[in-house]
Amino acid sequence: MALSTSEDSTGSGSIFPDLNAEDSDDLGPTQIESLCMNCFQNGMTRLLLTKIPFFKEIIVSSFACENCGWVNNEIQSAGKIQEQGVQYTLHASSTQDLNREVVKADSATTRIPELDFEIPPFTQKGALSTIEGIIDRAIGGLEQEQPIRKATNPEVASKVEEFIEKLKKLKEVETPFTLIIDDPSGNSFIENPYTPQKDEALTIAYYKRDAKQDSMLGIQECAQEEKTENTITDLRHEVLKFPTNCPECNAPAETNMKLVQIPHFKEVIIMATNCEACGHRTNEVKSGGATEALGTKITLRITDPSDLTRDLLKSETCFVSIPELEFELGMGLLGGKFTTLEGLLTDIKELIVAKNPFYGGDSNVPEKYVQLKEFADKLNEIMLIKKEAHLILDDPAGNSYLQNLYAPDPDPEMKIEKYERTFEHNETLGLNDMKTENYQQ
Repeated sequence: MALSTSEDSTGSGSIFPDLNAEDSDDLGPTQIESLCMNCFQNGMTRLLLTKIPFFKEIIVSSFACENCGWVNNEIQSAGKIQEQGVQYTLHASSTQDLNREVVKADSATTRIPELDFEIPPFTQKGALSTIEGIIDRAIGGLEQEQPIRKATNPEVASKVEEFIEKLKKLKEVETPFTLIIDDPSGNSFIENPYTPQKDEALTIAYYKRDAKQDSMLGIQECAQEEKTENTITDLRHEVLKFPTNCPECNAPAETNMKLVQIPHFKEVIIMATNCEACGHRTNEVKSGGATEALGTKITLRITDPSDLTRDLLKSETCFVSIPELEFELGMGLLGGKFTTLEGLLTDIKELIVAKNPFYGGDSNVPEKYVQLKEFADKLNEIMLIKKEAHLILDDPAGNSYLQNLYAPDPDPEMKIEKYERTFEHNETLGLNDMKTENYQQ
């Protein structure tokens, strides 16, 4: 097996570079001479480790055999199985929707309800494609066995041919249709082309896996350990440390974890990782208590520089929105954070603008570049208190918090509302104890 790559594996850069048109040829794919499973001669496999903006790291592999012409392309998630499963529901209404990029993990179920069509999990390799590519792949799979069907069972072949024609008509989008990708591993993805604005045609729902899904993914269910009051007391005064790997360079690192009491709120768990190899730092906050009985919506009018210093806890179940910018940050993005209001706005700017390689350098799309620059300028004005705006934290789990600078008196600039969760909220938080088949209906 011959291996050739232009990037030193011991280099200090990340082994998962961002997609960028400015990348030189030195950052090309790794090439591996490997056996063709069709003719058993040697072919060439190309591996590319990369990041998808607003998503995660993936491994793209492409095999081609010059002897028999056989090719095979697939993707694999380079990250771990996520804590929650994810379901993307896209209501396609125009041919532009067919160009959306899609990552479909091999553990994902793909459905088109209007045609009563379903691709079960683990029946296809993972793919980096578009909506149109997903449909073409389904058409190709059905057409592959048509000659045999026509010879052995013409009636079945005729029905399959009718169904293939229905799939082909989807690409014309004469009538809207729904595409659902349900992945218990949480590693599938459908692009939002309107980032940073909300995508009205795309719904993302996170859910708790059941035992059957964990078994399908090969996850061994951990036995629950009983926690005594003494153990909790010890945790409040102790920083726990455990080994891990850096999410940027994959070098060995150490994560620190501590239980902290937030005044006038509740206990939270703060986790911080610092990589000595590349200097990358991450911090994440998780609620130390149970899901509250009611959801919480916090609205703050930002009018003074002191507002930027307010302590803020954003749980992983919290939606963040700024109405004046028509901006909404979905549940799960940025993870849980214990920071200040200024820190949260800085993280939003970095996520939406600074870390977006699609709109920088030679690869930028002028229209989208202008939109993002305008968004960044308006966000800067808010952070400089030159533009009045409202920040809304909407947490169905009730585990988010914003400091009241006037405590114990009411805060004139802040409004806190409690509300009953909807069925959809409980479903997203995994509180309905639903089976997968019920969840998909």
